[in-house]
Amino acid sequence: MLQNDEHAWGALAKLFHWVMAALILVQIPLGLAAVNWPLSPTKLDLFFWHKSTGVLLLLLAALRIAWRLANRVPVLPPDTPAWERVAAHASHFALYVLLLALPITGWVVQSASNIPFRAFYLIPLPPIVAPDEALADLFKEVHEWLFVLLTIVLAVHVGAALRHHYLKQNSVLIRMLPGGWKTR
Repeated sequence: MLQNDEHAWGALAKLFHWVMAALILVQIPLGLAAVNWPLSPTKLDLFFWHKSTGVLLLLLAALRIAWRLANRVPVLPPDTPAWERVAAHASHFALYVLLLALPITGWVVQSASNIPFRAFYLIPLPPIVAPDEALADLFKEVHEWLFVLLTIVLAVHVGAALRHHYLKQNSVLIRMLPGGWKTR
């Protein structure tokens, strides 16, 4: 099943979810290592791969949001309280905003720093702002705070999925797993 239905996520939604999750798990240590590494060719390589992965995540986030808008979202279990429904929608909205905002703020830093960049050595990334050291410094801070916020929202997201699976014992987690998992 490629598309979502009332009870389960489709194959493409699952693919977006897990590929992006894996890339984010790569992106976090890449970014932290790049920031903390002493100035060297290795530091430049770490930043190169962090930026290239960020461009890929931005593209995937845009495609994922388009796919989600074009497809129905599986319903939450009927016993889900109203506060939990609101929290689920708010946290998913926050994740989508952060998955767009983080690479865009990184792109602003790149542009304002006036350093030419080719994602994966192939795709030139055009500047989206004029060179401006103060703007680059500001957006580095914004980028770092968005990372902290993403870490918190991801922890809540994973915690909620595990809560649904182990405490509430419903199908919320299972229906996002790859493969032929059956819902409860």
